[in-house]
Amino acid sequence: MSVLLLRLAGPLQSWGASSRFARRTTESAPTKSAVIGLLAAAAGIERGDDTRLAALAALRFGVRIDQPGTLLRDFHTAHHAVTGKAMPLSERYYLADAVFVAAIEGDPALLTRLDAALRTPIHPPFLGRRSCPPAAPVELGLHEKGRLEDALATVPWQASAWYRKRYRGRTPDDLMVLREAAAGEESGADSLRDQPVSFDAAHRQHTWRTVVTTRVPVPGLPAAPARHEPFDALEEESA
Repeated sequence: MSVLLLRLAGPLQSWGASSRFARRTTESAPTKSAVIGLLAAAAGIERGDDTRLAALAALRFGVRIDQPGTLLRDFHTAHHAVTGKAMPLSERYYLADAVFVAAIEGDPALLTRLDAALRTPIHPPFLGRRSCPPAAPVELGLHEKGRLEDALATVPWQASAWYRKRYRGRTPDDLMVLREAAAGEESGADSLRDQPVSFDAAHRQHTWRTVVTTRVPVPGLPAAPARHEPFDALEEESA
């Protein structure tokens, strides 16, 4: 198995899994459907090509939350492009200043082609919605051997520089990982309806997949400096 890694960072992201027109919510992390759609767009796979999509949808998916971001609500108005009539008012939710590491595990030959497609995409990537472009190239490279769990536990922390400063001088929390359940892990796992079946505009289809939540130590972070007791406390102990 190989693992393809992506860094998903931008001013705004939105990862809806069960949104309606008047209320477009976002999950707290990228959905499999959206990331597979990003890869399909980069590779030039058309929306109605369910055969090629099936090969991508069969890949195993996981994501690490390196910088959770802030939930942002947008009160949205729009007009019909043809009639000019006002459309129903809607609420749209985004994640601001978030950073994620997404991992795709599967056939090495397919992932090699997808890695090349990300570097010279046919259609540009976006972070859940077309109004959310990434702040930098998304590709983090291809791990030719190993498992998804290992890659998400070892790839360096991808948080922004300003966010990293919050952890200077103290031990950071672990990072949350949301990944597809491996064989035998289905018991007690959560379910999310973001497994893509078809992206055809006339009949988009998604089904359920199982998701396991774990935590990993922050990789590549320098150890926190040793703590020293205040001078006054030491004087009291010696007295």
